Amino acid sequence: MAELHRFLGARLDTTARAWLDRALAEAAAHPGTHGPISVWELRLAEAGRRCGAAHADAARVLILYAAHADTEALTRVYDQGTADERRAVLHALPHLVPGPGARPLVEDALRTNDTRLVAAAVGPYGARHLDAHAWRHAVLKCLFTGVPLDRVADLARRARGDAELARMLGDHADERTAAGRPVPEDLHRARALALAPAEPAPAEPGPAPSSTPSHTTDDPHGKES
Repeated sequence: MAELHRFLGARLDTTARAWLDRALAEAAAHPGTHGPISVWELRLAEAGRRCGAAHADAARVLILYAAHADTEALTRVYDQGTADERRAVLHALPHLVPGPGARPLVEDALRTNDTRLVAAAVGPYGARHLDAHAWRHAVLKCLFTGVPLDRVADLARRARGDAELARMLGDHADERTAAGRPVPEDLHRARALALAPAEPAPAEPGPAPSSTPSHTTDDPHGKES
């Protein structure tokens, strides 16, 4: 977050940077779920006008982080906010919610056809907390809506050796071919990962090899005195 703040501060003009600093100070002074609606929630709505569309997402994430917004507050912002504010909530989840409590927000975003929400939903929080069934369907959702699979966090690890994902992707490729539609390269890449052998589990450490006879010794490391 400190790096994001420096990155954004270097790109905002003096007026926008001053507004952001005030917004962050207000968020830190009234964190969490303070009141029916917190002053920092109002600042989320202003971010696009104050910082510009190109920097609004980053500004909103910083405000949410400064406010230490918990799952209840994030859910309220998501439910009541615009698509832009919902996207910022999804981007902020990995920094604010350690467990799976905000997974319903990710699942809701994946039910939409807003490609920017879908792309945010398959970020690090979704990669960490979506179960296998939901995650596979999230990958397919990206293919259906045209979201590049390089937006799917941890794709290589989660897809590797997933036979069910390989089957689903194969079925989708067959449907597109039967309909005379091209099969996107992303689908081929994801299916190749899914068909690859799963990573072997780390081997359990065994006894250290010894060149000494098999009889018992008094040394705790198995060496003769």
